[in-house]
Order: sequence, then C-alpha cells, then structure tokens
Amino acid sequence: MMKRITAPGFLLILLVLFAFEAEGQIVKKAQVGFRFLENPVSAEVVGRGTIGVTSTLSANSIFWNPSELGWVSSAVDLEVNHTQGIADINYNAAAAAIRIGNMGVVGVSLLAMDYGTFYGTRLAANDQGYVETGTFSPSAYAVGLAFSQKISDRFSYGVHLKYVSQNLGDAWVAPTGTSLTDANLAITTRQYAQNGLAMDVGAYYDFLYNGIRFGACLQNVSREFRYENEPFPMPFAISFGATVEPFRFFMDNPKDVFVLSFESRHPRDFSEKLKIGAEYHFFDTVIARFGYATNYDERGLTAGIGVRYSVGDLPVRADYAYQAFGIFGAVHHISLGVSY
Repeated sequence: MMKRITAPGFLLILLVLFAFEAEGQIVKKAQVGFRFLENPVSAEVVGRGTIGVTSTLSANSIFWNPSELGWVSSAVDLEVNHTQGIADINYNAAAAAIRIGNMGVVGVSLLAMDYGTFYGTRLAANDQGYVETGTFSPSAYAVGLAFSQKISDRFSYGVHLKYVSQNLGDAWVAPTGTSLTDANLAITTRQYAQNGLAMDVGAYYDFLYNGIRFGACLQNVSREFRYENEPFPMPFAISFGATVEPFRFFMDNPKDVFVLSFESRHPRDFSEKLKIGAEYHFFDTVIARFGYATNYDERGLTAGIGVRYSVGDLPVRADYAYQAFGIFGAVHHISLGVSY
C-alpha cells in the first residue's frame, strides 16, 4: 500500500527537488546584480560563521530563512542591525515579527546601504585627460513582507516578498561614433537605476531529537534586469543547513547549551560555499560564538558574543560579531533585539 505524504512533507520534497533542478540549469558565472542583497544581516548569525538557515529564531530570520519566523513565540519581536563594512561602506537593517494568533507570523524587513560620497569625472581633451563632474552617492535598499506558518511542532514554511531598488548614479554618454573628448559635442547623461521584486521561500524541520534541525531556503528568485546589453538576475542562491546539540547525547538536561551548525550555500554565479559554526550558552545569559566559511576570496573566520537580559518584563538581546576580511581588515556587526 502506498503511504500518504503529508502536505508539509510534500512541500519540503518539492523545495529540495526545485533546488537541485535550478542548480542544474545554472550556466552563468559572475553575472548577477543587486549584490548588496548578499550582505549578511545579524551579528548573531555572522558570529557563528554566517549560518542562519536553521538557527535564527528571531525577527532577523526573515533575512535568512522566512520559515523560521513561525517559531517566534512572543507577540512582537523587533531587531535592528548595523554593519561597519570595508572602505566606509556601511549598511543598516531592521526587522519585525508579529504573531497573528494561531494563523502564523507576519514579518517586515528593511535593508539600506550607505556607500558614502563619490567624486565623479569624465573624459576630456585637456592636460589631465578628465574633468570633474561633481559628487554623487549610489543608493540601494530592499523592503519586504513575509509570512510564516508553523504547521506542527516539527515543521514550518515561510515566504518573503521584497521590493528591491538600486541607483548607481548617472553616466556621461556620447552619441554613437563619437567620443566624450570631441569638442562642441552635446553630451548627455544617462541614469543607471533599476528596481523590481524578489522572493525567498523556505522550509524548516525540527526532529525533536538532541537539537537536530534542518532548514532549506531559495533566496532572491527574480526576473532578469538590464542596464545595457547583458541581462542579469538578482543573486539567486540555494542554502541548506542543519544543527545539532552534542551535549544532549550524553546528558538529559545539560546546564549549558552547545550548538553545532552546518550550512551549504549554492549561489548562481559561484561554486558551493561551506560553513561551520558553534555557539556556547552560559546559563542562558552569555553566548560565545565562532565560525568559519570556505570558498570566499577574503572572508572566512568569524567570532562573536551575545548577551540576554531583561529590562523589567522585556527580554532584550545584544550581539556583536567580528568578521575577518583579508587585506581589507575587518567588518563589525552590531544587533539589538527586544520581544514583547
């Protein structure tokens, strides 16, 4: 007799099959845009090696796997995040999760880049070979709305729909067959800006055995865009993750919690990236984290610390993470969270 497959099981199977099928169709390399969507959000996640598909049970999970939102137990969960990046390129993010009774959890997200100020130039027929055109500031942001539902005490799914906008500034353009250095040429400018929708779809499963959990997510599913000749999509990626709590194999109720996490990420325009991370909880108050991600040009080692405390009746979270960035130095992440 054929066994019946439940709806959650079918969704998980469908997600995995779609992931492998999509990966098999990947033929482009280094041809995606809106790369700021790949910037990691949450000091908690970065501290354990940028692993977020299975271990982020807060509003910040909307940036990693929207299905984890369904496990937020409070009525409202808020997170704000700041990243001090390389070359004075910083970004901020915020997320909120609101429980709608037994229906599920609704989430909202915001990610905004701060590229700073750039000095513009263009070709010119003078001794310097250029003239200054003033200053400009590129901009990029994404706002999203998500929904996650916890089907049982083991399984949840989630969807995150995002509006993404990017403005790279204006460029000086000469008519076909001419040059920007031609005298008496009517030179015009062209704006390079694009916007559109992207979607994340995720699934999460808790085996209810020694902290073993599994998660999978498709990120940045979108149409293709075009600035000039070649079309490009947003940075589509497939991620799979798993966690385990080793102490539970030897102790029924361990006083401290030790969590090992693993994740594989399959981006559209690069080979597979493997991550491993760990975190140790001291009396549910202080959390030490470290991790390592492979197959990055500069990034790799991460470390962080988190503090959990209460202000009156409000549980408050504070996290910091350090991410080594090779010749560029380091990136620093700070996150603050509160639950109602």
